[in-house]
Amino acid sequence: MLNWRRDPGYEQRMNNNRIAIERSKERTKQIEKEIEQLRQENARLKALNASVRQLCFPPESSSIPQTSTAPDCKPS
Repeated sequence: MLNWRRDPGYEQRMNNNRIAIERSKERTKQIEKEIEQLRQENARLKALNASVRQLCFPPESSSIPQTSTAPDCKPS
């Protein structure tokens, strides 16, 4: 028969490792949730940016200022 003795700190290290694994899993879930929220926010911001570009810089606009056809308007 072998004279085998269990490592006295083995159980504590295994428990600590299990706890660390569970914390890591929880943190991973939290990060995945945050990533999903950031993707949604990014999509909203892209849509908002596209709307701003469309409203502020319509396709027909150019670098040459448009002249007004109204008789009471004076160029500035």
